[in-house]
Amino acid sequence: MDFLRWLFDAKYEFAGGGFLLWREVMGNLFGLASALGGMRRKIWAWPVGIVGNALLFTVFMGSVFGSPVYANLLGQAGRQVMFIAVSIYGWQRWRQSRALKHDAGASPGAAVAPRWAGARTRWLLVAAMIGGTAVLTPVFRALGSYEPVWADAWIFMGSLLATYGMAKGWVEFWLIWVAVDLVGVPLLFSAGYYASAFMYIFYGAFTLAGFFVWWRAGRNAASAGSAGAATAPAWPSPAPSETRAVQ
Repeated sequence: MDFLRWLFDAKYEFAGGGFLLWREVMGNLFGLASALGGMRRKIWAWPVGIVGNALLFTVFMGSVFGSPVYANLLGQAGRQVMFIAVSIYGWQRWRQSRALKHDAGASPGAAVAPRWAGARTRWLLVAAMIGGTAVLTPVFRALGSYEPVWADAWIFMGSLLATYGMAKGWVEFWLIWVAVDLVGVPLLFSAGYYASAFMYIFYGAFTLAGFFVWWRAGRNAASAGSAGAATAPAWPSPAPSETRAVQ
């Protein structure tokens, strides 16, 4: 209990009355560790990210948890709940992918093989991003979210789509994060969440690096698959009962 009390009350105060909640710093550090694990396609990235999401939820819903915050950002708080739900899905999906590799006799290595989502899926992602932002903006405004409310809704939708894309192994999910960061940095600075704002700046550069890492990994996997198909002997296809369905 003493630790929880310290965790909720601890802050670093600046001259002029400003402050920085240690929960915000710790939550973003867990988020950074999760992003690093995601870039390396490690399963532990998901549970580490969940811890950071829980901490940041208490930050962005500060009035509910008795914290002296500058503003409640409902989209930011809501996306932490969404992160936890989608992260559980991604965690399970990556574990299944690695288990299938193990059953096939291959080295588990990375949990997922990056691939492009495809043109149709990209257009659906763009439509969902714009349409979801338009739908959520009046909802967040009615609930009293910080202005500009559309930016909070944009961040929420982008975070949802990017996390889902990461779970699916789509290379494009990194670019969705870039779109989130471009809007998130000015919003967080204006709302007084300086630790998160500076972390978003770092994330912007980090997500670009992650995009190229996954791009190369996907290209190498495709090249290896093509080479294997070209050199493999023409064995008969297995009977239907011998195949394993991959979700």
